[in-house]
Amino acid sequence: MAQKFVCDTCGYVYDPAEGDDANGIKPGTEFAAIPDDWVCPTCGVGKDGFSPQ
Repeated sequence: MAQKFVCDTCGYVYDPAEGDDANGIKPGTEFAAIPDDWVCPTCGVGKDGFSPQ
């Protein structure tokens, strides 16, 4: 099972199984493979504001 990551600011959980289709991240995309300019779809914080869940 793929590692989920949680936004330290708002609690949004990035689940690789679901991806972030609204922002062009297809299901099955690991967190490390997301482009560095991706931001939390809920609060806008960058990838560096996420922690493993």
